[in-house]
Amino acid sequence: MIDFNLSEEQQALQSMAREFALKEMRPNAAKYDKGDEFPEEIMKKAFEAGFMTCNIPQEYGGGGLSELDIAIISEELAAGCAGMFTTIMATSLAFIPILLFGTDEQKETFLIPFTKKKGFASFCLTEREAGSDAGATKTRAVRDADHYVINGSKCFITNGGIADLYVVFALTDPEKGIRGVSAIVVPRETPGMVIGKEEDKLGHRASNTTELFFEDVRVPVANLLAKEGMGFIVAMKTLDKTRASVGAAGVGVARTALEYAVDYAKTRKQFGKPVALFQNTGFKLAQMAMEINAARHLVWHAAWLMDQGKPCGKESAMAKCFGSDVAMSTTIEALQLFGGYGYMRDYPMEKLMRDAKLLQIYEGTNEIQRLVISREVIGPIK
Repeated sequence: MIDFNLSEEQQALQSMAREFALKEMRPNAAKYDKGDEFPEEIMKKAFEAGFMTCNIPQEYGGGGLSELDIAIISEELAAGCAGMFTTIMATSLAFIPILLFGTDEQKETFLIPFTKKKGFASFCLTEREAGSDAGATKTRAVRDADHYVINGSKCFITNGGIADLYVVFALTDPEKGIRGVSAIVVPRETPGMVIGKEEDKLGHRASNTTELFFEDVRVPVANLLAKEGMGFIVAMKTLDKTRASVGAAGVGVARTALEYAVDYAKTRKQFGKPVALFQNTGFKLAQMAMEINAARHLVWHAAWLMDQGKPCGKESAMAKCFGSDVAMSTTIEALQLFGGYGYMRDYPMEKLMRDAKLLQIYEGTNEIQRLVISREVIGPIK
């Protein structure tokens, strides 16, 4: 039987995350959006609240939350500030390859320290010539006795400049192309790790995004996840699990934009009455509300499928694609309702619109999501 009621525990998580977003994130969003400083103190509080380790199983000291739990939290945190949410989410993203493919020893070694002390992690897949086409990876990992020697570079890496641990995708067998990519865990203190410039971004400016360079970085073979040549599978299985959270973030950003738009439309008067009373405005607000609710249900369904251990590649792609598209369309329409005020940085609308855009790009562009969805919808062609 279908049940749309959240459990008491989920309602408590939702309330806790919402309170954190409203008390800690939203009041400071404009400050950290300037990009001059990192929200270190807020991240410390996020760690203490358990948000940064909520996807680590309890046996390793984490929260052990379900995918639906995480989707609920993601919506609330992104509603507070998408940039701060991204810092938290990217750390959880880097944990997933270890959770899915790591040995018990690797999980204990790499995950437990994050439950004891605040830290950040990075998922290092993208390169200058390898964005959507992960098979074009050029970073090399050459076996040398019981070590890999890594050389190459990565770009647009969230948490790149602040991470304590990196999950790096590199070619261990160039002759095999995409089947020659492997996933290797690299601690920050490893010699040869060089942090490149921090990117000056349009949105999500509260998060840290950098280039990374690997210059004869030697890591033990014991840091290999799964087997050599399984890196692409590791990356895709990881993204299948995280895309619903990106969709949830889209719902959060869109929800905040709608809240601001409704409040403004009820107080802004033109031609002698609040603009909310104009049918055109009311219809726009209604459309936003419908799309936000539809996106949330897609997200929750994808997360539920994951929790049930059912195939969810198509549904996760739908949740991410639709959720982020709704964030973009809602913020554009909400800003339009604000008129000239929406374009000014004294108001929150322009930040929300800038933040929404990245959700359509990272963790697989929405064009890639539509490709994934179309292949499953069409199926084999005889």
